[in-house]
Amino acid sequence: MPLAANEEDRDDGVVGGGVSGLTRFSRVGPPSRESNEARGAAAVDDEDDAGRSAQRRRSRDEPGDDADDEPIGWRDLWRASRARRRALRAEARRFTARTRRRRWYWISSLGAVALLIVGTLAAAHSPLFAVRDITVIGADAVDADAIVSALDDQIGTPMPLVDHSAIRAAMLEFPLIETYQVESHPPHELVVRLVERTPVGAIATDAGYTVVDAAGVALTTREGKPEGQPLIDVGDGTSSEAFAAVGQVLRSLPASLRKQVTEVTASSSQDVTLTLGASNASVVWGNASDSALKAIVLEEVMADRPADGVQEYDVSSPNAVVVR
Repeated sequence: MPLAANEEDRDDGVVGGGVSGLTRFSRVGPPSRESNEARGAAAVDDEDDAGRSAQRRRSRDEPGDDADDEPIGWRDLWRASRARRRALRAEARRFTARTRRRRWYWISSLGAVALLIVGTLAAAHSPLFAVRDITVIGADAVDADAIVSALDDQIGTPMPLVDHSAIRAAMLEFPLIETYQVESHPPHELVVRLVERTPVGAIATDAGYTVVDAAGVALTTREGKPEGQPLIDVGDGTSSEAFAAVGQVLRSLPASLRKQVTEVTASSSQDVTLTLGASNASVVWGNASDSALKAIVLEEVMADRPADGVQEYDVSSPNAVVVR
């Protein structure tokens, strides 16, 4: 039977330890069981070698795998913890940026307002806003220069520190002043506005004649009867209801009538009577109610019936005037 070379076994050498490089010849036909087992073992060895080679290549290509196998120390933990805290702080700052800006705006605004208030108060209480001039407005019967002299101690005082109690005490020295108002006009002017008492008549006293206003406040006292002031005769003095009615009636009279009145009498608040000038005509006024209407009606009646030919005008009922 002819012999043939087996191509698959050519590279495997001689089975059983033959000399390498010799060609093994076998009979042509199906391979034996020993030959198949040998070839299977060789294939398994080749696969193992290929797997180990691939693993070595992966190890060279992935150097981080070796680092993962290294133990983690406390320095690594501290660095990781610090990095985490930094990341959390950065996130917190990012999410609270709008709130922090809004808070800063509020703080800046409040600080600016507070600074403005403090600066204003400091300037107001400084000599920059001290009183240098005092102006009196509304003085007629009162001497304005006397009022300025009485308030001279306020010169040089910062306007917010002006002593209003001292001003009130000074104003009490002028009985003709009914009310007053103090105004600060920066930077240096202090204005005093006066409302003088209006005298309504004179009352006979042991010292002479005392001019009083409608509230019964004594304005001046002199020996002789003051000109232009009617004589008031009430039984119970200036604190009585009769005097209060007289004062209200006299203040309601227009100037054209008031200058003709020479005397006013009243025993109560219901029987006020006026005496007119040289004619000596009397006006029965009654009480102080409807005094403005009674004054208008009296002027109209006196225009038709002058006082020279009349003895008495009765306007106690202004809708039914009686002339005698």
